[in-house]
Amino acid sequence: MRLLWVLLAGLLSACTITLQGLTLSYRLDLTPAILRFEPDRGPGAAYYVGEEIRFFLTLDRPGWVSLIVIEPDGRTYELDRFYLGRGTHVLPPGAYRYTLTPPRGLHRVRAVYTEVPPSSRVRLEGVFSDWDARLRVYLEASGARGYQVAETHFYLY
Repeated sequence: MRLLWVLLAGLLSACTITLQGLTLSYRLDLTPAILRFEPDRGPGAAYYVGEEIRFFLTLDRPGWVSLIVIEPDGRTYELDRFYLGRGTHVLPPGAYRYTLTPPRGLHRVRAVYTEVPPSSRVRLEGVFSDWDARLRVYLEASGARGYQVAETHFYLY
C-alpha cells in the first residue's frame, strides 16, 4: 500500500497537459514546508509569568513565517514575522526575547509559512470567530499561492 502512495505522489508531482497548442503545466508539492514547530520545553509545557520562551522551527525550504498567538480569552495577535532559510531555527533570533505576560492558561501559537512576504496591510490580530476566513484574507493580500500552518501550545501559570 505504501508503494502505491509513493507511485501516486511521483505521478502527481509534475504534470503537463497539452490542448491544441495550449500547454498547461503544474507541480503538486506534497512535502510540507514546516517540519517541526514547538516551544523550547516541548508542546504542552508549563511556563510562568515573567519567564522567557523560545520556539524551534524547522523548514524544508526558505520562506516567510509569521508567528500568531491565540490567548486563552481568544485574543489573537501577530508576534513576529521572519524570512528564514531552510533548516532549524530558534525563535526569536539573536538577543531579542519573548517574555511571557498574562493572561494565564492555554496559549496556542501558529506558524504561518508563505513563499512570499506577507502584506503589511493585513495582520492577523483580533478575536476571530472564523480563523480560516481571516487567514484567507491574509493570504490573498500577500498573493501567496503556497502556504502552511503549523500549531503548537503551552500553558502559562
